[in-house]
Amino acid sequence: MINPFKKTKKEPENAKEALEAFKDMKSQFQKVLKELEELKKEHQFSVQKVGIVRFNPFSGVGSDQSFSIALLDRKDDGVVITSLYTRNESRIYGKPIKSGQSEYSLSEEEKQAIENAKNPNAQS
Repeated sequence: MINPFKKTKKEPENAKEALEAFKDMKSQFQKVLKELEELKKEHQFSVQKVGIVRFNPFSGVGSDQSFSIALLDRKDDGVVITSLYTRNESRIYGKPIKSGQSEYSLSEEEKQAIENAKNPNAQS
């Protein structure tokens, strides 16, 4: 990556050298802007929002060992993963999420995990 603050040349001594220095800085600035745009394009598909809900699917037995976790990108696309834990076994389910919705039916915990990811300040 380019460091625009690193001094590699002597200070300009006249207007002509100052103009050349500004042209060089402009070129470096354009490169940094291009890199920034590329990073923004790549980053839009990365996980940016996470919401998790722990719960007990069997009232009166056990504790909150089961969970639903939503992993979403900027457009609320991603996945919700649910793990149901019992003493004898664990089951894991994954459902794709598009714009905060799924074509599969969602449990209340999965819906809450998605909402928690979309609105982290509103988590209960």
